[in-house]
Amino acid sequence: MRIRATVAAVSGALALSALAVPAAQADGTAVPNLHKPTAADVFGITANKAPRASARAASALPVISKVVVNGGKDITVGTTAAKKFTVSVTASHASGVSDAYVDLWHGTNVDNDIDGLLMPNEDVASCKSSNATTATCTLTITAYPGDDLYKNALAGTWHVSAGALAADQSAVAYTDFYSTARVQRVSRITVNAAPEPVKKGKTITVTGKLSRANWEDFAYHGYAGQPVKLQFRKKTSSTYSTVKTIKTNSTGALKTTVTASVDGYWRYSFAGTSTTPTVTAAGDFVDVK
Repeated sequence: MRIRATVAAVSGALALSALAVPAAQADGTAVPNLHKPTAADVFGITANKAPRASARAASALPVISKVVVNGGKDITVGTTAAKKFTVSVTASHASGVSDAYVDLWHGTNVDNDIDGLLMPNEDVASCKSSNATTATCTLTITAYPGDDLYKNALAGTWHVSAGALAADQSAVAYTDFYSTARVQRVSRITVNAAPEPVKKGKTITVTGKLSRANWEDFAYHGYAGQPVKLQFRKKTSSTYSTVKTIKTNSTGALKTTVTASVDGYWRYSFAGTSTTPTVTAAGDFVDVK
């Protein structure tokens, strides 16, 4: 029987039940005292070792051929809503595959330097066999801003752990470094082009703001010093083209001027960073007289 650890939350999210007493940051925010589960915690047997090892030698390990986190997309989390996403493991073994495991962890050392951990909601994966030896097993993970994601420094690249259990329970494959995934702070961007309408040849001022989620105070704050593209689409066209690139100021604000020529839509578009996803504003129409 497995001993897959569950997570208890400081406010209802996940933290390891075995280590439920959190530490505290200087500002008083609770910090989970995280313990990374091992293959024995997850499946009840250690990697490379069968549960009845004294009676027989361990068979060949399952082979993990694919792990997909959130459909291959970055995991974006805002200030209030929990983010639930699916993870899957495709693996094979001579006896088939009966269970799998995936978690995401943030830190530099799996043994003693983990400051973020996202674990599955389910104790057992749902596995669907494609043939006698291969199966794809799915689980879900939920990330809670302010709890699992209790500090902004957790945005960025996370390690992905993966495991697979042979159907005859003779062996388990498990690694804490299968791949990586990105967990990001949701971004927002606005645009306003004025005046409307405007005479041809006159100046249009385009303002806006780029902001992103803050997991520590649950608000959106301006993202300073970021390059943002100003783009334009003629009323008669379906395609935007980049007019210029400007940078946000210290509060995330955007402001630039252009010359009015034809009717069309103006927008700002941000390409994103490792910690913040791409975002594009809806076009703001300006009627040129």
